[in-house]
Amino acid sequence: MRKLYILLTLCMLLFGASEGFAQRSKYNKNHSKHRTQRVVSKHKKSKKSKKRTVAAFRPDPRLLTDPYYDPFLQCEDTCSHVHGIDLSHYQGEVFWETVGENTKMAYVYLKATEGGDHIDAQYERNIELAHRHGLKVGSYHFFRPKTPLVTQLQNFITQCRPGEQDLIPMIDVETTGGLPTDEFCDSLLTFLDMVEQAYHQQPLIYTFRNFYNRHLIGMIDNYKLMIAMYTDEEPVLADGRDITMWQYTSHGRIIGIRGSVDKSRFMGDHGLREIKFNHVRRLEKQVSFFNVRKGVGK
Repeated sequence: MRKLYILLTLCMLLFGASEGFAQRSKYNKNHSKHRTQRVVSKHKKSKKSKKRTVAAFRPDPRLLTDPYYDPFLQCEDTCSHVHGIDLSHYQGEVFWETVGENTKMAYVYLKATEGGDHIDAQYERNIELAHRHGLKVGSYHFFRPKTPLVTQLQNFITQCRPGEQDLIPMIDVETTGGLPTDEFCDSLLTFLDMVEQAYHQQPLIYTFRNFYNRHLIGMIDNYKLMIAMYTDEEPVLADGRDITMWQYTSHGRIIGIRGSVDKSRFMGDHGLREIKFNHVRRLEKQVSFFNVRKGVGK
């Protein structure tokens, strides 16, 4: 009887164990199925939530209406004006050999300095390689009205060395620095006089059309202007004065330059000769100054 009891007990244990395994297996299977369904459902929701609406492509209507329209044509491809660019560290390292071989740009203005202590990180490299690959080069200073003028001039002339310039220096005027217009203009005109005395020729002034109309009318009539205005129509100033150069885009493309670049061109009959750096005049002024000092010494 004892053996029979043990045998029955073992059978019951084995049966219970097998039933338990079966139920556990069923539970795991069902749980896995539900878990899989939840995961799949979760992913489906995730995909649904990440779905973005893509704007419909709208081609330039000129592609459909004008059989001669070429979207890759640049302004310099379609007119006879002399074109150029201006660059700073924002364009990074420029492939000047590629630019020199492929561009129709005749000149480049390079940012040299800003305010009293800022020197453009790419200036030395840019001016050396731009010369090497055949472009006419000029340099510009970004004017800060509140910064001491002597400090700004010293910063500029230390970098913008006359012997390296093909074009007259350019002063970038875009801000009043919070000064009233009268004080701002007084600061600017004093600085322009200082630059002229240092280089023995008047600088070119760069500014925006609206800025000129608001702050500079009647103040800089004797200076050549490069006016920035990014439209298809040529700029006209409120006082109707002459404009030498027009910066017509800040989103130009040039092979060899990453990203956008500012492009400009001469207006009307104006040309490159008008902004050529006059080295003879500079030397004559230096000789005259030396002779005066020599005479005083006697």
